[in-house]
Amino acid sequence: MVSLILDHVGVTLGRRTVVHDVSAAFGAGTLTGIVGPNGAGKSTLARAMLALVAASGRVEIDGVDAAGTPRGDLARRIAYVPQGQTLHWPLTVERLVGLGRLPHLAPMSRISEADSAAIARAMDRADVLELRDRIATELSGGERARVLFARALAVEAPALIADEPLASLDPGHQIDVMELLRAEADGGGLVIAVLHDLTMAARYCDRLLLIDQGRIVADGTPAEVLTAERLRAVYGIDARVETGGEWPTITTFGRAR
Repeated sequence: MVSLILDHVGVTLGRRTVVHDVSAAFGAGTLTGIVGPNGAGKSTLARAMLALVAASGRVEIDGVDAAGTPRGDLARRIAYVPQGQTLHWPLTVERLVGLGRLPHLAPMSRISEADSAAIARAMDRADVLELRDRIATELSGGERARVLFARALAVEAPALIADEPLASLDPGHQIDVMELLRAEADGGGLVIAVLHDLTMAARYCDRLLLIDQGRIVADGTPAEVLTAERLRAVYGIDARVETGGEWPTITTFGRAR
């Protein structure tokens, strides 16, 4: 069973401390959303989990210090969907998804039958098999999002971190991506997603971390975290939160006065 532990993690960029003394533990089979206003430190925290930025404290993946883990080993343990990734090379979808197997390949080695099977499984799970021969740079935004998700799935890592995977997607494609994240968690994966859409976060996530000014201000189920009082304090909005259904629903009325 995979685990990810943050122990008093802090990040300073330049002279500004962006993440302050964050401690949290994450386990398999759970979809955790990291939410909070712009500039709260959500994406920086996600990058610290991947040892992509220098951080104080300790990040452990399966009991091993992430900062001291070779990059290839870490990439086999945690797959990553970065935010706002631009595709520059005219690769086919199948070849792009195949890049997810690079952490498993020795230098100058060829893709094996096992790698090809993993690529096919990832494309099937992300529902992009019919796109396998298309040029990735010619895809729509929604298709591209699913293909990048398939590339992460091709790693077949026990953990997945997605940084703002819903950015620039229309509502239908946002649902598609959240369903993929939900399925990965339901299959036993440790899944963490940085999210701006509180409605999507409330509907699909098991757990939310609410971040403000680099600190965790709430940690719990969506119903526990997304209260009207917290939305007012953190986002500066007046809202009504209804918790009688399957997930909390949020109605916003405007800026708090």
